[in-house]
Amino acid sequence: MTDPTSFPNFPPPPQDRPLTGRVLDALQDLQMSPNLDKEGDVAFEVRDQRLFVKVVTGEQFDIMRVFGQWQIAQSVPEDLLTRLNGCNDVTLGVNLVKAGIANGNLVLAVEQIIARQEDPKAKVQIATGLVLQALSLWHRNVVAKSKVEAGLEPELPADAPEGTEVGPWLSVGQGQRPGTQGGTQEDER
Repeated sequence: MTDPTSFPNFPPPPQDRPLTGRVLDALQDLQMSPNLDKEGDVAFEVRDQRLFVKVVTGEQFDIMRVFGQWQIAQSVPEDLLTRLNGCNDVTLGVNLVKAGIANGNLVLAVEQIIARQEDPKAKVQIATGLVLQALSLWHRNVVAKSKVEAGLEPELPADAPEGTEVGPWLSVGQGQRPGTQGGTQEDER
């Protein structure tokens, strides 16, 4: 029996809990084994990829940034313009994802507004899925673009659905000629 004079040990209401704690709880519920890193970001793993959540606290609402960064593999063409055009395609084509290259690393991020009383679990799931899809899209597009620029036919992944095409892309690489896949209407005039 417990001491009837002691106060119950209930968790604080959601509006009084910092977003970082709610994100940790959500990731634990999703069985993603989260932990805090030395920068105060929440680190977790999903599908053998290490991702992070950074919380930016505001006066009226908080912002949750789910992001990952990957060292670009040797198998990816080294042309920086092609790599940046791949980032541009991801940023323009996948609504919530921002893509960039920093210090030779691909960085993908999704930022979402989280209300003080909101459970971030659903938004963490959505952002995680979008980041991982964008990672695959970026890699596929950069490799395919470099083949097109070299005058070769780009290859589709073996598991691509029937009818899938490579390109056209939202950005044009340096080696693409007017009238080829990825060209603009003005190029064709």
